[in-house]
Amino acid sequence: MLSCKIFCRFVQKAVILHDQIREYLIMQNLQPSTTRISCLRGLIALSPIAAFLLIYLAVSVYIGDFYKMPLSLAFIVAAAWAMLTTRNCALHERIAIFSKGAANENVLYMIWIFILAGAFSSLAKGIGAVDATVELATNWLPSWFLVPGLFLVTCFISMSIGTSVGTIVALTPFACQLAEASGGSVAFYVSIVLSGSFFGDNLSFISDTTIAATRSQGVAMNEKFKTNLRIALPAALITLGIYAIQSSVAGSFVPPAMSHSWQLILPYLIVLVTAMIGGNVLIVLSLGIVSCMALAYFYHEHALMSMCSYMGEGVSGMSDLIIVTLLASGLLGLISHNGGIDFIIQRLTSYVIRGSRGAQLCVSLLVGIVNICTANNTIAIITVGEIARSVGSRFGVDPSKTASLLDTSSCVVQCIIPYGAQCLLAASLSHLAPVAFFPYLYYTWALAAMIIISILIRRKK
Repeated sequence: MLSCKIFCRFVQKAVILHDQIREYLIMQNLQPSTTRISCLRGLIALSPIAAFLLIYLAVSVYIGDFYKMPLSLAFIVAAAWAMLTTRNCALHERIAIFSKGAANENVLYMIWIFILAGAFSSLAKGIGAVDATVELATNWLPSWFLVPGLFLVTCFISMSIGTSVGTIVALTPFACQLAEASGGSVAFYVSIVLSGSFFGDNLSFISDTTIAATRSQGVAMNEKFKTNLRIALPAALITLGIYAIQSSVAGSFVPPAMSHSWQLILPYLIVLVTAMIGGNVLIVLSLGIVSCMALAYFYHEHALMSMCSYMGEGVSGMSDLIIVTLLASGLLGLISHNGGIDFIIQRLTSYVIRGSRGAQLCVSLLVGIVNICTANNTIAIITVGEIARSVGSRFGVDPSKTASLLDTSSCVVQCIIPYGAQCLLAASLSHLAPVAFFPYLYYTWALAAMIIISILIRRKK
């Protein structure tokens, strides 16, 4: 019965994803063009990305602090540059192209997630649910197991629910409180959640990226899973070892006494369970909010207006994230219109491939670079999926390996770009800068190393 439900959920999600992606590609004009893009035109089309990175890095280096430069300001300058470099269009047409990119259905859906995530996170913290969860965990788990245990729990949850965003929403507040209780770095603990969420999302059978990768390559889910596991599992074990060592070196701490009711952890359990059985993320977060309000009102006598105030603060805290998401999506619309995505695909497929290893490297670079431009790993996979399939077929790369490379390579890039949805969401929930997590993303770098090793080592059939 459970397997039938999972299969039905998978089919439903695959159909919905296919329709959304087809509409997105039509709107954004991301289909690879047959017209040859000149080098000059391609570089000009991609120059807004370079402008964004240059501004962000240059200002951060100048002031000596990578946490103070607002991402939104860098995106505004990059968007202005993109409009200036867009040819054969009146100003109102350029603004329309930008607006269509920002108003994409998937982008607005993500913004709804951000809004509800902010409301749920702030409300749960305000009524004491986060404190109660931390107290329960620190009293039941040995101190040396907290760090690796958090990683394992995050991996399991993200693999079960198939979404890194949902996992980050559920566990980031808990990680922040756990860091405060143990006296550790908040950035370190949140990076554990980021790492584990990408591990599970990368392998989950119901993940958008898995569905996109397997459908584009015409390969069975279980074949892609087995191939993917050979890359992701060693990276996860290496990361788990690092966390275990760091946890043992950090020593023990005295767990706080239980001062909150255990019932307050129920909203998190409701969110996790409903997400694991395949609930829509908006419904999941709404149930979390309703359960928080019910517990706070009936058991702890919180005033309704105080709970509304908590939620309002949470929504307001997401404002920067929403603005950056809209600016990044609009910028993608201009880059795509100017031929930037087509230029990347054409050049990589023309010059990088030298045999099977070259083909695999091309697939990894292709999806990674497009992911940098789109800040969306699912869209990046779909954008280059057909190209990757033809490249793999021509040079004898197993389709399951191509699908695995598409998923894992985009996963690596999505985790390290400071304007990716997952990194921005974790930063907003923890009140840190997106770059604060980079020194602690051990799994990301281990996964990148395993991708390279898997390309260099030929596996016998």
